[in-house]
Amino acid sequence: MFTFDLLDRVLQSVDCCPWGATAGRHVHQSSPVRGRPLYTPEERRRRDESPWTLVQGILAPVQFLVFLVSLGLVLRYLATGTGWEIATASIILKTAVLYTIMVTGAIWERDVFGQYLFAPAFFWEDVVSMLVMALHTAYLVALLSGAVDAERQMWLALAAYASYVINAAQFVLKLRAARLQAATVWPAGSAVGQAP
Repeated sequence: MFTFDLLDRVLQSVDCCPWGATAGRHVHQSSPVRGRPLYTPEERRRRDESPWTLVQGILAPVQFLVFLVSLGLVLRYLATGTGWEIATASIILKTAVLYTIMVTGAIWERDVFGQYLFAPAFFWEDVVSMLVMALHTAYLVALLSGAVDAERQMWLALAAYASYVINAAQFVLKLRAARLQAATVWPAGSAVGQAP
């Protein structure tokens, strides 16, 4: 007889995602990857000592604020046909902030995990970040080359913004899971028990 428990056991036996708990699945502690905290104690120390941690902490909300303003300007242009210049300037600013956070984020990742991109702890976030960068860059190419009209440029910017929202959600979920995991691995009050 078919049961959801049986389906769950089958899926877990072939599931190789190292971040199953982030997706709400049960994590077997016997797995060498799945039960691993986001940071080892040494990585946590390097994270706390890196000046790039503060830079990332400042740039992330700045980028989100720029995104919100730009999104409003792009939607206004698409709805009314006015404000192309200010909408374009806001997309360029959003792209510049994105490039800045990507470069400094790669440096941060090197400080903490020993490699510039695609560290196992942030592999999928980095993969989607590459898509975000590609779409923002495609917008700049479309703008500078004039290959597409203004309205299509704005739609391309919206596609880039949609990918950015997905990527931001990935990071928020990952860091939330890390906080929850840290609370169980390193009890509050211990030297390494601070939230990530």
